[in-house]
Amino acid sequence: MKKYLSLVVVIAVSAMLWSCGDKNSWTIKGSVEGADSTTLVLEAPGYGGWYALDSVMLDKNGKFKFSQPALGYPEVFRLVANNHKVYFPIDSIETVKFNGYASALDSAYTLEGSVMAEMMMTIDQKIAAIVAKGGEQALATDSLLKRELSGMIIGDTDGLLSYYIINKRVGNTAIFDVNNKKDLRIIGAVANKFSQQRPKDPRTESLKRLFLENRRVSSVSSGDTIQVAQTALFDIKLYDNKGVLQSLNEVASKGNVTVLNFTIYADEKSPLFNIALNKIYEAHKEAGLEIYQVSVDDSELLWKEAAENLPWITVYNSKADGANNLLNYNVTLLPMSYVIDRNGELVERIDDVNQLEKAIKKYL
Repeated sequence: MKKYLSLVVVIAVSAMLWSCGDKNSWTIKGSVEGADSTTLVLEAPGYGGWYALDSVMLDKNGKFKFSQPALGYPEVFRLVANNHKVYFPIDSIETVKFNGYASALDSAYTLEGSVMAEMMMTIDQKIAAIVAKGGEQALATDSLLKRELSGMIIGDTDGLLSYYIINKRVGNTAIFDVNNKKDLRIIGAVANKFSQQRPKDPRTESLKRLFLENRRVSSVSSGDTIQVAQTALFDIKLYDNKGVLQSLNEVASKGNVTVLNFTIYADEKSPLFNIALNKIYEAHKEAGLEIYQVSVDDSELLWKEAAENLPWITVYNSKADGANNLLNYNVTLLPMSYVIDRNGELVERIDDVNQLEKAIKKYL
């Protein structure tokens, strides 16, 4: 069984995240400080705009709770008060918790309860910080932001967060600009993945139109195939079981095909997963396969005992190391693997070990 993680669970690495509340509905609840006599509105996207689902007049304690029927597919909703907007995703029937301040609703707040909600919060707060410092125009020139968001997209190309990032705008500025060739390649990668994995999703057609209508203008490709984008790695520097600091960038720069794997050895299925991984490793290590495995177990002792018997690089992401490594690679379930080609480019995300060898062979 794969482990689905929120960032809180990633840091604690202790248990699975289970949904709360009614079996046929999702919930967002929490409090807004300093919001006495303020109307808080829950809105959903509609054709051409947003519409109100529910609203409440907040009193001095600022507490609220909205529940809505499950849609059966992921969607982005938003809370609105005094023209400030906070966006949050709902995948199924989870409960999301919001806490914030009326005076800074869209910048000083926290979301908890699902990995997507916490990641969307991180994305929007990064964007808000850049705008606060350099204005809307700074978004177009912030290469670090673009690199981080591109990494999140490649980590889960057909996910709701990727769609959200591609369509994110601040005022008149799009985070990913269709007139920029590199940005349009990323948009094309998302459109292509949605076409393959979500052909009936209404977002798929809009993504395809967005790419194809701008493709000739930007001269991204002379054919009709939407090319999958590659992205540079986010480095991971963690200690292995022998006390050696292992850098993912250094490992991936040696000309091998590298599998980056995030796992939790405490999971009951972990031994079977590692047996399957070992078969792949033994079959292809002479051809240039390397594995960099990141354990996010709660117990360092358990990790050391398991790592002692493994032939590849295994490092430990402790509580003190935090969740940035998992956030950078958009790790929402465990185990999760990524294929890095001989040029050190992240090229594929694999959540099924049965598909891993097929992916690896393309780059060996």
